[in-house]
Amino acid sequence: MDQEGLDPAFSVAGEMHDGRVTVTVTGEVDMATADALFQAATPERAEGATLDLRAVTFFDSAAIHTLIRLAERYPGALEVIPSARVRRILDISGLGDQPWLKPA
Repeated sequence: MDQEGLDPAFSVAGEMHDGRVTVTVTGEVDMATADALFQAATPERAEGATLDLRAVTFFDSAAIHTLIRLAERYPGALEVIPSARVRRILDISGLGDQPWLKPA
């Protein structure tokens, strides 16, 4: 995926297998990068998504909104593996008990 104009510490890579996309994210997910995460997690023909956020160092409201959009797009077929920092932010925001949130 072309990341021109994005924070050089941010990276996102998606890989499709059997109708499911696995997306690995590194760095800061914020207003400038959240759309790149969404695009990587929503390729054509994807029926589910796993987001590996264990290397995410910053997560803001735009990132939270992206997770909500993905949960709506993939009802029952989204898995999010958070970093400790992302987990804390989701807990504070009231999303810590979502079924798509997995242990790190």
